[in-house]
This record gives sequence, structure tokens and C-alpha cells, in this order.
Amino acid sequence: MNYQKKTKKILWGGATASSQYEGGYQLGGKGLDTQDCRPYLKRTSDATTSTRLLTQSVIDQAKQVEGIGNYPFRMGSDGVDHIEEDIALLKELGIEIYRFSISWARLYPRGDEEQPNEEGIRFYDAIFEKVHQAGMKIFLTMTHYAVPLYLVEHYGGWTNRKLITFYLRFAKTVFEHWGKYVDYYLPFNEINAGYFSPYNGVALVKPENGPYDQSLVFQSLHHQFVASAQVIKLGHEMCPGSQFGCMVACFCYYPLTARPEDNLKAVRDEQIHQWFAVDILANGHYPSYMDRFFRENDIHIQMEPEDEQLLRDYTSDFVSFSYYSSSIATTQETGEQTAGNLVVSTKNPYLNASEWGWQIDPIGLRIMLNKMYDRTQKPVFISENGFGARDVLEVDGSIHDPYRIEYLKQHFEQIEQAIDDGVDVLGYIMWGVIDIVSAGSCEMEKRYGVVYVDADNNGNGTYKRYKKDSFGWYKQFIEEHA
Repeated sequence: MNYQKKTKKILWGGATASSQYEGGYQLGGKGLDTQDCRPYLKRTSDATTSTRLLTQSVIDQAKQVEGIGNYPFRMGSDGVDHIEEDIALLKELGIEIYRFSISWARLYPRGDEEQPNEEGIRFYDAIFEKVHQAGMKIFLTMTHYAVPLYLVEHYGGWTNRKLITFYLRFAKTVFEHWGKYVDYYLPFNEINAGYFSPYNGVALVKPENGPYDQSLVFQSLHHQFVASAQVIKLGHEMCPGSQFGCMVACFCYYPLTARPEDNLKAVRDEQIHQWFAVDILANGHYPSYMDRFFRENDIHIQMEPEDEQLLRDYTSDFVSFSYYSSSIATTQETGEQTAGNLVVSTKNPYLNASEWGWQIDPIGLRIMLNKMYDRTQKPVFISENGFGARDVLEVDGSIHDPYRIEYLKQHFEQIEQAIDDGVDVLGYIMWGVIDIVSAGSCEMEKRYGVVYVDADNNGNGTYKRYKKDSFGWYKQFIEEHA
């Protein structure tokens, strides 16, 4: 046996998402999508929650607003006017792989059309070609939360199995036009978000009074699971050189105490919040622990006879996940609460946190890499990670963000440790490599990028780009490790 230290060259990259970056919400015939209807509200615990729990009355109000208004996703980072500049910055940064997404509503404004919007095709033709010419691999997220609003209001979103047909039509268009450019495909971003953030995840509008119907939530998720399998089937036929993955948001649950009850709660929270989606998409079956969960919560799902075979035959080629912070599980009612990626958790007394309450835990990334690889035995992509902070643009145009550099450095060290543990890591992708609107809090103020965008929460600013100190640090790191 060879017990030498394991090392591996991995891909270093950065990511944006169409709804948070592009802007141009009506450019070239684009239709309204679900993210265009999310308002910015000043940050409080109630406001942060309400931006995710959209009711029909909130959507109706958004539809009456012409222009950007109080809806920051309609402007994003004004990417439509800065695409060439931004791709040049990414090339200068030296990233090897760029993760971005396509707006479904830009290609199919309603979502149910027979033919795509030609202006939308031309819009993305230019982007794919420029990224390819810049020498970067492409990691394409096909659906990053944003669903054409027409599909929500006329079909019920992903509660309706017809969306699988519409989504496959959209996917086929993507494969036909840009398949030659794409190295890695991701059918759905953070697919498990459908459970804990139904509007974002499965385009499910919250009832005006009362909670979500959990049967509708899991029925919608099932339709996405089937759609993912069918996209993988079609994708392997049309794009045989590409790889297709799945993605979940990971939270790395720790029990608050050594009490057996807290330990069991940590196991169950991980099962329901993240593993059930991985088990279906990567391992090809509904896990047995979901039987009890469905029974005890009176959840009923309608499946077609061919669904089980389809899920079993067309699993993902690789697995990926987002990781920002870890979470605490407990059955006790005590303990201070803190925020996380679309979830709330008990505060961990051993960790520091960002201004937004997200606890900083680099070792948690190593833990999740080990758990994900052990569970699936498939190559792993860290498809999102980064540090959201309130960066300050100085008079001389500099942005000093040593906190981000330290965060990245600590997490990169844990990736190296995970590789030595034996994890097959494909790559790391920094989230919001160019500042974008935050998906959780609908604000520009919470910045992740190494490129600063001069805009505030209300859409004021020049939208000019500036390099942060972390730009130079990440550039040098990539040069040394690529």
C-alpha cells in the first residue's frame, strides 16, 4: 500500500446566476419570472423571511410595477451592459471554469411556447462564444430558481407534471445551440431548496393564510427529480462529451449536545434537508427513511409507473453542493437563533459569524466533502462557496477585504485536507465572483465577489466595476495551483 499524501489538480472557478446578475428583465422579449417579483425590504428577521414567502397578492403587486421599482433582480448587476468587460475580468482573474445560468423566461417568455425566442437565442450566442474564446470551461446551471411567471400562474409551477415537458423543450434548445461549449451541466440549482424555500425552489406560491401544503411541495420536487433524469437521458444523447450533475445546499449539522436526542435530530435534519435529494439523483432511489417522514407528515405523492426506472437508470455523473456555514440541531427550545443559506439555525458558541449571522466553519466543508463522497462514490464539485460582507469602496477606487481572503484561505486549506482524505474533488467555484444581488435577502449590500459593482440596494450607482484586494489574492492562488 502507498500511504503518501494525496494531492490533485482541481478546477478553480467563479459563478453568477442570470436572475441575480443579468438585469435587462424585459430586454429582447424576456418574460417576467419568479425572481422579478421579489421585492427588496430593509433587513430585519421578518423582512428576510417575507422575501422568500411570496403570496399571490405580493406577486400581483409586483406585476403592477413598471420598470425596476423595488425589485432588484430586474436590474441585477446590469450584466447585459457589462458582459464583455466582465468576461475580460474573469479571464484576467485566471479562473479555469465559469458557472453561470440561462434565464428560462428569456428563451421561452411564457415557458409553454413551441418555439424559442430568437432574440434570447442571439443574446446567449454571444455569451457562450465569448466565454469559450476566453478559454474558460463552462459549468451551466440550466435552472437557477427563476421560472417563467406564466407557468406559475397558469399551470401551478412544478406542482404540474406538464412542466417536465416544457422544461425538456427548454433543455433541448440549450443542447442544440450551446452543447458544443458546455463541459458540465446542472439541471437544477440547490434542488433541495424546494423543501425549505418552496417559492425559490419549486415556484410554489405561498397561501395567503397558513403554511405550504407539504404534499404539493414534495410532488413538485418529484417532478423536478423526474425532469432531471430525463434531461440527463437527453443530454447524454445530444451532448455525449458533457457531464451532468446534481446539486444540493449543504448545512453540515452538528448536535448541540451529546444528548442522544440531539444526535438523532442531527441525523434526521441532514436526511430531510439534503440527503434525500442526493439519494434520489445520485443513487437512483427514494431512500427508505422518507417513508416514515411521508407517513408521519401525511404527505402523498403521485408517481407514474415509469418514474422509478427512470430515476434508477439516469443518475448524475457527479455531485455538487453549496456550502457557506454549518448548522446546529437540537430538540431543546433554548439557544440563540442565527441565519444561514435560506435556513435558520441555533447559534454555535464555538464559531464566529458574518454580519448576516452566517457562521464561519471551514472544517465543515471538509466534513461535507467526505460525507458526500462516502455516500455517492461520485466525483464532487463545490459549486458554491464564499463570504458575504459589506465591502467599502474607498475614494481611490480600492476595496480592502482581508476578511474574504482569510475565509477563502481557510476553506481552501480544508479542500486540500479532504483530497488527502481520499475525496475525489473536481473543482471549486466561488459564488458571486462578480457582485450580484443576494438570493436570500434581495440586496446588493451583501457582497460575495472579488469584483465590486458600484450599486446599492435601491439600484442607485454607476454599476462600474472595481477589483477588490481579494481579486489579486485569488488570481495569484489560481496561478500557483491551476
